[in-house]
Amino acid sequence: MKVVRLPVGVYAANCYIVYDEDIHEAVVIDPGGAGDEILDKLNELNLKVKYIILTHGHGDHIGGVEDVRKGTSAPVLIHEDDAELLKDDTRNLSSMMIMGSVEVIPDKLLKDGEKLVLGDHTINIIHTPGHTPGGISIKIEDNLFTGDTLFAGSIGRTDFEGSSYEDIISSIKKKLILYPDDTAIYPGHGPSSTIGREKKYNPFIIN
Repeated sequence: MKVVRLPVGVYAANCYIVYDEDIHEAVVIDPGGAGDEILDKLNELNLKVKYIILTHGHGDHIGGVEDVRKGTSAPVLIHEDDAELLKDDTRNLSSMMIMGSVEVIPDKLLKDGEKLVLGDHTINIIHTPGHTPGGISIKIEDNLFTGDTLFAGSIGRTDFEGSSYEDIISSIKKKLILYPDDTAIYPGHGPSSTIGREKKYNPFIIN
């Protein structure tokens, strides 16, 4: 399983292309902008996209969704608790962003604990509310895509409508840091990390 990180859009949100190089099948996580760049990388790697999965519905993570959906015919998936946010440019904050208003109709709504398949690999959906009500983390093998829940050395903002500091801390401490220390963390912004590193150095987890 290979992971490609593409920081996209004016907010440099991390879009991830996760793929099985044997069968050339991929999942695209959080195409937040630069849809043409994402499609070019998919074509360069000769990949067929099975799913477009959104860790949450904020505008900086969804700006490239329609371009990627149109270019790949892959379905757009998001947790059921963020579905309405995704479809409303005020609630998803895109109406206030430089990129402009974005509203997306999802193709499938996800639930906590749901499992998807990519080749021989299982995609595990973990509901991690706090930054948004329907925020998710996505575990594929030893890789954990945490969206704006957990960053290297920090956590996601909780000063938005529907956000909750208590919920995001609970999501991290009761779900994410229970994984082995060598589990790789791929966040929605910034560099990658590991569970072990965050347990040791992240001030929001230590305190």
